[in-house]
Amino acid sequence: MQSRTSCRPDVAVMMFRRLVLVMSLALVAACSKGPQLSKLPGGAVILAFGDSLTYGTGVVSEHSYPEVLAGLSGFKVVRSGVPGEISRQGKARLVTELVEHRPALVILCHGGNDVLRRLAPEKTEQNLREMIQLVRDSGADVVLVAVPEFGLFPEPPDFYEQIASQMEVPVEHRILSSLMSNRAMKSDQIHFNRAGYRQMAVAVHELLIDAGAL
Repeated sequence: MQSRTSCRPDVAVMMFRRLVLVMSLALVAACSKGPQLSKLPGGAVILAFGDSLTYGTGVVSEHSYPEVLAGLSGFKVVRSGVPGEISRQGKARLVTELVEHRPALVILCHGGNDVLRRLAPEKTEQNLREMIQLVRDSGADVVLVAVPEFGLFPEPPDFYEQIASQMEVPVEHRILSSLMSNRAMKSDQIHFNRAGYRQMAVAVHELLIDAGAL
């Protein structure tokens, strides 16, 4: 009796093809670019705006992340960080800084003190959104650095990703969580040491390259 040949593809072949498809889609997603920025012209000014993490609490000024970023990027980076500042105060201060320095790009790293003081997250989100709009109204581009909630496993509040997605802002959402979790990178419970701020600068520098600013 002649055996009948099955018309179904071999199960292993189907599984392999499906695996290849899934991996291809994942690779495309990983390589897809996020929001893009205008390339910075020669002589442009970058404004690093935030609180103590921008100021560089824990190190001398030359080892703060804005100073290190200036060396990496070749652009002037203004270090505009005020320790202890909450987002409402930052929003009020930002207007003056934009007028004084006329930056082409602003790195916004704010909200950490709101978290520490347990201020309403919806207010922090609103202030960050309004700061981003102030930057754009001035004619500058903006990137966002997400500040984590402090704890055993520090992670940024969800609103950073929501802001980045809805307002199409490039965001660095991993580096601060990573540094906060590594005692070797810290000068105290919250702030970084020289090595930590350098890693922060490198991460921001890579974000600016990926987003097309550099």
